Amino acid sequence: MEQYTGFSAHASLALIAEWTNSNEIWEELRARVHIRQKTIRHSPSDKLKDLLINMWAGGERISSINNVLRTDEGLQRLFGRTSCAEQSTVSETLNAVSAENIVEMEGFIGQVYREHSLCYQHDYKKNWLLLDVDLTGILAGKQAEGSEKGYFSGERNGRGRQVGRVYARQYDEIVNEQLYSGKVQLEASLLELVKMTERVLGSDEHHRKHTIVRVDGGGGTDKNIGRLLLDGYWILMKVKNWQRTQKLVKTVNTWHSLPALPGHDAGWVGTPHQYEKGTRQLAIRWPKEKGGFHYCILVFSLTDLMIFQLVGVRMPRKLSDQNLFSAIMKAYNLRSGGVETSIKNSKQGLGLNKRNKKRFVAQHMLLLLAQLAYNIAVWARNQLAQHSSTISGFGMLRLIQDAFHISGKIHFDEKGNVNLIVLNQTHKLAKVFLDTWRASFPRDDLSLILGKI
Repeated sequence: MEQYTGFSAHASLALIAEWTNSNEIWEELRARVHIRQKTIRHSPSDKLKDLLINMWAGGERISSINNVLRTDEGLQRLFGRTSCAEQSTVSETLNAVSAENIVEMEGFIGQVYREHSLCYQHDYKKNWLLLDVDLTGILAGKQAEGSEKGYFSGERNGRGRQVGRVYARQYDEIVNEQLYSGKVQLEASLLELVKMTERVLGSDEHHRKHTIVRVDGGGGTDKNIGRLLLDGYWILMKVKNWQRTQKLVKTVNTWHSLPALPGHDAGWVGTPHQYEKGTRQLAIRWPKEKGGFHYCILVFSLTDLMIFQLVGVRMPRKLSDQNLFSAIMKAYNLRSGGVETSIKNSKQGLGLNKRNKKRFVAQHMLLLLAQLAYNIAVWARNQLAQHSSTISGFGMLRLIQDAFHISGKIHFDEKGNVNLIVLNQTHKLAKVFLDTWRASFPRDDLSLILGKI
């Protein structure tokens, strides 16, 4: 049988290609998501597939398909494609997406998540599940559906849409993600995001009683705090009501300095606000430039032991208020290394904020595809990390630009079936991919080796 060879700048994506092929991801996508659009050369599901491949290959925009995927025959072959759709036709498919397709896509992603995520397999008897919830703005033009003036970091008069995310910190996985109009704030979307997450995870009363929900001040309304407590969740949140905050700080009897946060003091609220269930409330203050103090209130139901477990530090036998306050602040501030970092990774690594569609449902489909791309990339990194401690610390940007950007040769037969992948042996991570391949995907009809390119 005649042999053909194609060069690929992203030959290491063979790992994701083999994982998605062996787990029948593409067949399931085709079976569950039905976009009503006539197929001329490429089906709608093929175009969604091209979008996903383009994301893993570092294509930040839809138009990048023409320069990244369409010019890389070897990469196309890895994923079972013999050609690639032109970017304008991919855009047309997104324009044909309906609200029903969004429901179908959410169902598909939920199924993939339940079958392959570590979070879904979490052992609630051994450890707490930590869920971070946050909202981030995505800028968009005036003509875009749902584009409104709202809060957009660094953009005083920015307009666009909001993305709500529920993130499993222990596993670096996106459990649930939703698109909202620009004016929506976390206080209005928090409970909906949590309920959607319960459906994804199949959460029951036992699961909720072993789950910690961590949220910043945007979601800390009385309604949200009360509902989460009644549902059985443990919470660590910042109070949103500034008038409540001003009232509560007046009841602090003693302020303690926080060595880990110079200039910050903390103290117990003497007369806590009464929620549906008991909580502890900690006031924090730090100086303003022109005199006086800024204040915030942390409200939480966690025990002292849970706080120290959350920060990964053994609880002292003799626990001082200062030690406890520092641990509480660290437990809350770890959000910046959790959901906030994951959002940054999606924007920098997957171009989450660089693909804009006028139609709201089209943008929602892009968001769901980016969520799927993120999680599958994380699961691939988990496999690689078993053979390299270095790669376990890779964020999404480095994973895509470095690990998924190893060049190589793709050998395939006249039917387009890939039978040999040769990775560039000079790349520092090539050996890691070779070891991972041998451990995870041993096949007689498809080999991955190292060689000179």
